[in-house]
Amino acid sequence: MMEYLLLGIGGALGSITRYKLGKIITEKSNTSYPIGTFIINITGAVLLGILSSINANKNVYILLGDGFLGAYTTFSTFMYEGFNLFQENEKMNAFVYILSTLILGIIGYTIGLRIGILFI
Repeated sequence: MMEYLLLGIGGALGSITRYKLGKIITEKSNTSYPIGTFIINITGAVLLGILSSINANKNVYILLGDGFLGAYTTFSTFMYEGFNLFQENEKMNAFVYILSTLILGIIGYTIGLRIGILFI
C-alpha cells in the first residue's frame, strides 16, 4: 500500500511540474518546435541517470523514479508533437525533434549516471 501512495505522490508532483514548466517554456519560446517537451524529456533523462547511479532505496526510487520522473517525462506527448510536425509539413523539424530527443536522451541519461557516480 505504501508503494502506491509514494507512486501517486511522486506522479502528481511530476505531472504538475511538467505541466507548469512546459507552459512557461512554451510561452517564452517563439517557435513551432516543441521545445518544452524536449527540455523536460532531456532533463528527466539526466535526473533518472543520477537517481539510477546513487543506489536509492526502493521507496525513494518509487517516489522519484517511477512516480515523479515517470510523470514528469512524457513519451506520449513526445510522439504526438513529433508526428504533428509531420502532419503540418514541418518534416525537417519533426526529424530533428524525434532524433535529437532520442539521441540526447540517451546521452543525458549517461551523463546523469556519471554525475551520480562522482557524488557517491
